[in-house]
Amino acid sequence: MILQKKYSHVIVLGIDGAGSFIKDADTPNFDRIFSDGAVTYGALASNPSISAECWGSMLLGVGPEVHKLTNSIVSAEPYPSDSPFPSLFRRIREAYPDAELGSYCDWNPITYGIVENNIGVSHDTANDDVLVDIICEYILDKKPKFLFIQFDSVDGAGHKHGYGTAEHLKRIGEVDGLVNKVYTAAENAEIIDDTLFIVIADHGGTNPGNGEGGSHGGWTDAEKYVTFAAAGKGVSHTRIEEMNIRDLAAIVLYAFGIGLPVFDEAGWTSQIPEGLFSDVNISPYRDISHLTGAAPRVSKIAHTSELI
Repeated sequence: MILQKKYSHVIVLGIDGAGSFIKDADTPNFDRIFSDGAVTYGALASNPSISAECWGSMLLGVGPEVHKLTNSIVSAEPYPSDSPFPSLFRRIREAYPDAELGSYCDWNPITYGIVENNIGVSHDTANDDVLVDIICEYILDKKPKFLFIQFDSVDGAGHKHGYGTAEHLKRIGEVDGLVNKVYTAAENAEIIDDTLFIVIADHGGTNPGNGEGGSHGGWTDAEKYVTFAAAGKGVSHTRIEEMNIRDLAAIVLYAFGIGLPVFDEAGWTSQIPEGLFSDVNISPYRDISHLTGAAPRVSKIAHTSELI
């Protein structure tokens, strides 16, 4: 069902493993792009805080307890085209049959194992520094309606050096330059004024502090709290108080005027965070932490890696 379309284009740029650490890194481009937008460093990852579980929640609008995806599954099995939980790509394709859709991911299991492979989605994969130039050329040439990007090198730096270390933050700063390249490509393609531009992380990670690499998958603050930022016409200049990363799905559908599925604790639980858009018709936000074992949403000890 097509409602009132808010944007002609949506670009989602996912930074794997960035967690909430973007706030601690040198990111002048991120700061500029979202200076008048909506930002939070407290969006809640999916539990467990692992890539497939988290990217799956974002692109499907359901939690890991529903979609059941794991890293091993998405690396070995194509996402079923008849799943009762279609991806954003399939939902957009059904609403806009002629739309140009793109999935450009360093970690290719996203495109292979979370996106249906038979609906005409343009795609490519390479390491971040190579992939960004492919993406920019694609934006200039095709002006995609929906483009999903995943950069993986920040997560690699976290695994190697520890999340929140100088090396990890340095790589976030370098990827900030790639974010600017993508944004500039949308400007040069003359679509940015009608684009909802989003940066989101899937999870954070730990820093053992003993010279060993970090990890993730648990439910410490360092793993579960992540960055979300949105910019575009109609986006409120605000600090979002509460959201889950699965809310990305509802946000994208809303941007395209596609009616949201009915909220169902056994299925679709993606919502539009309060205050993101100035629209009185958006439903009040529901706490879903009881569905996922993610309670408490806010740790009893602020700003720590408190195991629960």
